[in-house]
Amino acid sequence: MITINPYLYFNGNCEEAFEFYKSVFEAEFKYIGRYKDVQQSDKHIFREQGDKIMHVSLPISKETILMGADNTQLYHEAVSNNTFSLSINTDEKELAEKLFQKLAKGGRIKLAMKETFWGSYYGIVHDKFGINWKISFEAS
Repeated sequence: MITINPYLYFNGNCEEAFEFYKSVFEAEFKYIGRYKDVQQSDKHIFREQGDKIMHVSLPISKETILMGADNTQLYHEAVSNNTFSLSINTDEKELAEKLFQKLAKGGRIKLAMKETFWGSYYGIVHDKFGINWKISFEAS
């Protein structure tokens, strides 16, 4: 089995973003580590400091873990090359709507949830942390 687990970079607000995602997906962190906890011998590979997030993992389903870190350099590269969206497919229409509404809080709805010509209940939201989410439910 192959799985894809998104890794998101933030400009110092990773913890705030992941607390938000924790509430959206009603999940608990599997791991959260800070730069200050990195062993002294490995500090040279990390540019960020102190209480900033070195790595966080949040299981959002049996197969998928949402991961992230504070990394100013990679964040700026990602923002300037923002060519991705995270796509979530649910097995319940109500769950698709619930996730969409939660992700939209403080963000911007790009396409409201609606029935599409290809048979999905689908919407796009740009969350308050700058991440694009495509949410869909496809009835079988």
